[in-house]
Amino acid sequence: MCDLHPLIIQNRLLQVTPPRCVTRATAYGGQWQQLYTLPAPFSRVSSLLLLHAPLLQLTPPPPSGILISPLSPRTNRFYSGNYKLIAQIFRANMSSPSNPLESPIVLGFGGVAVDLLATVASFPNPDDKIRSISMKVQGGGNAGNALTCAARLGLNARLISKVANDAQGRGVLDELRTDGVDVSFFVVSEEGNSPFTYVIVDNQTKTRTCIHTPGSPPMIPDDLKSSTLSSALKGVQLAYFDVRLHETALVIAREASVRSIPILVDAEKPREGLDELLNFSDYVVCSAKLPQAWTKAPTISSALVSMLLRLPKVKFVIVTLGSDGCIMLERSITDDAKTEEMDVENQLELLKQKIDGSKTAPACVSSGITRLQARGVGSVCGRLFLGTAEKIPESELIDTTGAGDAFIGAILYAISTNRPPEQMLPFAAQVAAISCRALGARTGLPRLSDPRLTPFLS
Repeated sequence: MCDLHPLIIQNRLLQVTPPRCVTRATAYGGQWQQLYTLPAPFSRVSSLLLLHAPLLQLTPPPPSGILISPLSPRTNRFYSGNYKLIAQIFRANMSSPSNPLESPIVLGFGGVAVDLLATVASFPNPDDKIRSISMKVQGGGNAGNALTCAARLGLNARLISKVANDAQGRGVLDELRTDGVDVSFFVVSEEGNSPFTYVIVDNQTKTRTCIHTPGSPPMIPDDLKSSTLSSALKGVQLAYFDVRLHETALVIAREASVRSIPILVDAEKPREGLDELLNFSDYVVCSAKLPQAWTKAPTISSALVSMLLRLPKVKFVIVTLGSDGCIMLERSITDDAKTEEMDVENQLELLKQKIDGSKTAPACVSSGITRLQARGVGSVCGRLFLGTAEKIPESELIDTTGAGDAFIGAILYAISTNRPPEQMLPFAAQVAAISCRALGARTGLPRLSDPRLTPFLS
């Protein structure tokens, strides 16, 4: 038997007989070739392949005696229920610039929704009647957006959440699948409603207002079987939580911690369960108001010091500041008592002076390893980083919905691929800026092959 097993095919649904798990396929067409790794449902459900290339080489090659042939009409009818699912997943896999089964696996848990986005000339006054400029229906939710971003950047993204078996829920799942997110661990309820959000985008101020309707019934720990959770965590290198559905989130975080899986928490605002999840976290990304609200410290920089002191497991905390960029405090691996001590407020001011205001692209400046002192709070040994945001021309800025989720999706990628902070922060800022150039949280999310990202990955 030769090592290669080429097939000449034309968009046909094929069956391996007897069934055999084929894990890889290299497609050739004209002057190009590309390696595809078949997504998980193929190896779990059947040996069906939906092929979209004129010449395909299968690995491992089927041994002698195994036939590969088009499905019979009768068999094709039997598998017709799976056809759309298989097609969507394989198309998403083909469009990805990387090999999902060899990419780092990130697991997310939290909110998904359907976003109904209406762009208006300006936000209405009470009792006004206005018309929208444009309308878009798209998947949303912090976790859904962040994991979609991570998948487009090439990570093997898995997501756990809950939807109802209604039109909105099916739409949420279909859209995530199309973007390469594994939704096989979702809970689908036969009753209730899927979550949805009205998003009003003010075309004048470039701001958005969100009105969210939670899903019903909400997800509870009993919805997630222990065997399902075990499978979902298998091979995971990083877990992400947006602090929604906190009771189930804590169950997953506890199990991830037992397995020594690093955890990133998106601390958008004080929510029930936030304190407990932060105690499990290795990385924290906060909104601008959260650090001071959580610590009661007088300034953002002193609040970051307070957070590292209160959360000894955390490696770094990032606070996002919208168009003003971000601040990050990274804990030093070693805590040398002889390290020079400096007031954290003064250090931040020095970093601001280093920023070149003439540049439009995201950049990052940092201190050396210093013992950073916050008055009335304490001190921590580490490095302070100041990252800038891209200066987006007004004519290109469309919608900031989901920009923070895009930033976090890029942070997930950077952590999973061991990028240093000096590269991670500008990269994440650029991903977020690109996403702001289209309506909705996901429309503008870039892929890793986007040339606008190339300077930030070299």
